[in-house]
Amino acid sequence: MCPAKEVKEEMHKKLAVIFIVALGVATACCGQARAQMLINAAGSTFGYPIYSKWFQEYAKANPGDHFNYQSIGSGGGIKMLFDHTVAMGASDAPLTDEQQSRAPSKVLHFPSVMGAVVVIYNLQGINQKIRLTGPVLADIYLGKVTKWNDPEIAGLNPGLKLPAEDIVACHRSEGSGTTYIFADYLSKVSPEWAAQVGKGTALKWPAGLGGKGSEGVTALVQQTPGAIAYVELTYALANKITFAEMRNHDGKWIGASLKSVTAAAAGAAANMPADFRVSITDAPGAGAYPISSFTWLLIYQHQSDKAGGAQVIKFLQWALTDGQRYAAQLYYAPLPETVVKMELKQLQQVQLP
Repeated sequence: MCPAKEVKEEMHKKLAVIFIVALGVATACCGQARAQMLINAAGSTFGYPIYSKWFQEYAKANPGDHFNYQSIGSGGGIKMLFDHTVAMGASDAPLTDEQQSRAPSKVLHFPSVMGAVVVIYNLQGINQKIRLTGPVLADIYLGKVTKWNDPEIAGLNPGLKLPAEDIVACHRSEGSGTTYIFADYLSKVSPEWAAQVGKGTALKWPAGLGGKGSEGVTALVQQTPGAIAYVELTYALANKITFAEMRNHDGKWIGASLKSVTAAAAGAAANMPADFRVSITDAPGAGAYPISSFTWLLIYQHQSDKAGGAQVIKFLQWALTDGQRYAAQLYYAPLPETVVKMELKQLQQVQLP
């Protein structure tokens, strides 16, 4: 064969290889572009810190997946899920039977972590934690106990000189899962509260001032002498805000902590209903903190988008397993192993188009 012809054929072979490699790279790049996925979610401010952390860590391991989370409160998250604006709703209150009946299709509840609601206050000159009970809290928010030195409060704090100062009860102004947890607890310990106000993400408050989000109610407390409010434990700890000790179901004084939240969930974990709609406020147990709760991620059982639904399933599998290791550093209690196993089984019920 002519040397010139051999060179020419060799060049053609090299060009063909280069073309095939280039085509493969282009195809891979296009495939990666197609794999880019934006998952929209909204709701709970209670769960916002852990969800933000999860989305960040999950995206590192799955570079094609991106998340957009709106921390607008549980009521807003449920509405956006019902409107098909988001793939996941986040709520600290499980759907009621009435809400479930209004949903476009069946909604599945996935407990994500456990947390607590704490009671913060603004009392100048008081350098130690005050003690409160559920019935006294109910009376404060019902407008029946109006002074900090009221005998109901003073009797719980012997030796503490409480001021003759007006109590300003602050609460969330928007639909809030934190409100639901707080009101659910008060409904269990105060028959009067249960009859007059009840529980829900949004309430008709008998007294007090409203603030938007944890930031709003905390600002109200910090700016208002004598104010009291309820916020998430993770928010109070992150912002170094003092909160009260509570008397629990067994009559023990207990502070909110990962240990006391985990203790509150012990009974529920052993008797978890199949739909995961359970309350652990006022839980029995000497070490249980009384205003504890699961928080839930909500998705439709019948997904409308195949690729998006598959990504939601994949993310939830990660959050329920690997993701749990991030809970404690953000002051949440990780899920009991028995609950995780039940949830992973429920994930198999999610249907893609």
